Amino acid sequence: MKLAVCINHVPDTAAKINIAAGSKNIDKTGVTFVLNPYDEFAVEECLRLREKNGGEVIAVSLGGDANKETLRKALAMGVDKAVLLKDDSPRDSFSVARALADYLKEISPDVVFFGKQSVDSDGGVVGLMVAEMLGLPSVSVAVKLEISSGIAVVEREIEGGKEKIQTALPAVFTAQKGLNEPRYPSLKGIMAAKSKPIEEKVPAAAQIKVEVVALHKPSSKSAGKIVGTDISAVPELVRLLHEEAKVI
Repeated sequence: MKLAVCINHVPDTAAKINIAAGSKNIDKTGVTFVLNPYDEFAVEECLRLREKNGGEVIAVSLGGDANKETLRKALAMGVDKAVLLKDDSPRDSFSVARALADYLKEISPDVVFFGKQSVDSDGGVVGLMVAEMLGLPSVSVAVKLEISSGIAVVEREIEGGKEKIQTALPAVFTAQKGLNEPRYPSLKGIMAAKSKPIEEKVPAAAQIKVEVVALHKPSSKSAGKIVGTDISAVPELVRLLHEEAKVI
């Protein structure tokens, strides 16, 4: 079984983010980047499928040289091969999906995994776009997966419950938290990953369909107001909620 997992290099969720000059990108100064958290579930699931069914796991990332750090994290976890689609030019979700789909078409995997979304832009659409471009079935927000005889049975989250879906392979899946518990790379794996080769390929030039006009931080919260300390303050509180806050 050939398994491909597409991973992204994103700012640590604990990092303090500032807007760069020009207001179209973040200021990367001092920001730590990590393997996208949802992609960790995708990597882990591919490793478990390989352990159960045999085969090869290929990690793919689109970006500049910095993405090699994230690819090495995947190698340390146990993937067999890492591929960098080297292009650090700005891309929207469509152009990211196009580059990934072009490469995946070359290798014809049985299973393609993504995290359900990337925590930098939170679009949650790249995996499904790739499936459409490849003409493959897709199942998003998977929390349980069983594969047998070329058939995948997937449990996915929906509002108010869960849904069970069956599909034939090859197929594309996106991983939700709860699908598994990602393993920690072993010291042996970390050391081995440092010397493993990372294949580089140059994707086609981006065809941008969506342009970022400007980024800005949320407005600062206004100072709180104390209107009293006992029950006598209730009428004034109600008035303020109605006339100023306009929430009642």
